[in-house]
Amino acid sequence: MQLATRKSDDSFLIAPDPSAPRLTRTVTGHDQTGAEITTNVVEERPLTIFLNSREIVTAMTIGDYPEYLALGFLRNQGMLQADEEITGVDFDEDLETVVVRTARETNYEEKLQKKTRTSGCAVGTVFGDMMEGLEDTKLPQTELRTSWLYALSHEINRTPSLYLEAGAIHGTVLCEGDRPLVYMEDVGRHNAVDKIAGWMFSEGVSPENKILYTTGRLTSEMVIKTALMGIPVLASRSGFTAWGVEIARQVGLTLIGRLRGQRFVCLAGEERLVRDADIASVGDEPKRAGRKGDGS
Repeated sequence: MQLATRKSDDSFLIAPDPSAPRLTRTVTGHDQTGAEITTNVVEERPLTIFLNSREIVTAMTIGDYPEYLALGFLRNQGMLQADEEITGVDFDEDLETVVVRTARETNYEEKLQKKTRTSGCAVGTVFGDMMEGLEDTKLPQTELRTSWLYALSHEINRTPSLYLEAGAIHGTVLCEGDRPLVYMEDVGRHNAVDKIAGWMFSEGVSPENKILYTTGRLTSEMVIKTALMGIPVLASRSGFTAWGVEIARQVGLTLIGRLRGQRFVCLAGEERLVRDADIASVGDEPKRAGRKGDGS
């Protein structure tokens, strides 16, 4: 089953659309001097996800690509199988619901009783048996070239986005080699990852040679989701948690953090890193006015 994919940029298959009217709102306020200002802030709205007739979760989201978010969330929670026959994905904007329908009868009553709160913002909830799916997970030992990292960081950080427009948001980008493919944003980094997962599931995209780039922290859940998606490389502008590093090493995921300008740190998968870039030719990252820290 394939959903419509909007090609919004010459280099991206899907890229952020900061001008979309439903994603931000203009509000007035006052600055440190007391002067009146106007600024754009990100919208946040609930989305309830159903699997067949069962309500699964209500997520707080910016509201774009709700079908991908629903499919990706259910897939990453193990509620949709890799070969699942999807008979329908129906979004009702007025009711703020997405209903995913499958040919297979589903029953996750027991699973829904086992929930673990995580450190993530927005919907940072994983079900208690998510770790069980990692027991036999071994990711492909794909090489990662430092020239790709620098090229991706350069292009992604200069792409118009809601982060640059309004802040208070996370971005996640699916990449292949030095090319960014799909760039999703949301108030929670987990939502952005789930949108990527939903797009891959809908389009039948192989994860084996892909890189996942995120603006958020490399927590255990981010590593788990990336591993369960079958993606062998996870990179971020932000830092790590100890459990995230431990899990990455366990499953063979290459983990890159603190990727800014010439600098990065590799805490898992160093043996798969090909240092082919001339660091002297990579410029330092310029300071980004006004939004520093909003998306961490």
